Amino acid sequence: MHIELSKDKRYFSIGEVAKAFAVNASLIRFWDSEFDILKPKKNAKGNRMFTPEDVKNLQLIYHLVKERGFTLEGAKTHLKQGQKKTLDTFEIIRKLESIKSQLTAIKSEL
Repeated sequence: MHIELSKDKRYFSIGEVAKAFAVNASLIRFWDSEFDILKPKKNAKGNRMFTPEDVKNLQLIYHLVKERGFTLEGAKTHLKQGQKKTLDTFEIIRKLESIKSQLTAIKSEL
């Protein structure tokens, strides 16, 4: 899944993040309470504000839970056991998917 969020913003609201992932904001709040890897800031009103790093971590959680079918406990364990390796592999997969979509777009234009 490719997430479209502005590159020049420092913080994203929970609504923006939920829309980018095409899920309910309640799921994002639930994942925030379940995964220690997520640490969104809260503004004066108490609203969660996600950094680009939080969004990357959400992409990883989304990938594990929604795309690979991990249970929440399985995803937590997977993240704790090999977090650096998992993040590196995840980044490579995302870059390859992006390249594939660009190549597909070029092919369709030919």
